[in-house]
Amino acid sequence: MSINSIDHDDMTNIANKWDLTEEEQEVSQKSVDKVKSAEARRRIEALKEIRESGLTIEEARELGLLH
Repeated sequence: MSINSIDHDDMTNIANKWDLTEEEQEVSQKSVDKVKSAEARRRIEALKEIRESGLTIEEARELGLLH
């Protein structure tokens, strides 16, 4: 098959299949948002535990509890 025998419309149709639909993009964004929310909740919980333990933020960093 030579490059000249490839149909431009076929190439475009195949390339369009690679793009995410709007619905897939929304689902992907929601997943990212859920992960960020979960990370934020874990960080808040870690900070609460550090405060309850009486450590300062600097001490917690030195101990590797915060990054």
